[in-house]
Amino acid sequence: MKIFVGSLPWSAEDQNLRTLFEKFGQVDSASVLMDKFTGRSRGFGFVEMPDDESAKQAISALNGSDMEGRAIVVNEAKERTEGFGPDKRKGGGNYGNKGGGGYNRNRY
Repeated sequence: MKIFVGSLPWSAEDQNLRTLFEKFGQVDSASVLMDKFTGRSRGFGFVEMPDDESAKQAISALNGSDMEGRAIVVNEAKERTEGFGPDKRKGGGNYGNKGGGGYNRNRY
């Protein structure tokens, strides 16, 4: 089962997550997403556990628990859906200049 872990402290690393979750069973992978510019944690990561029962126990026990002064969020990871971001059907984000404003390159 893939588990989402959010509200991580900036100092969090892969090994921190692995150690935290190994108390509940085998961990296949643990990764904290890092900011490519600052090199520090982006505040969330993912853990994969092969045994669903152990994963559910970990989620139940760790959700809201303290990690370096922060209450972490732990739940089952959801698959990304197509169309992530602004709703393109509504013209959000000024795609194709539908919303007006913005730079008009035909002006010059």
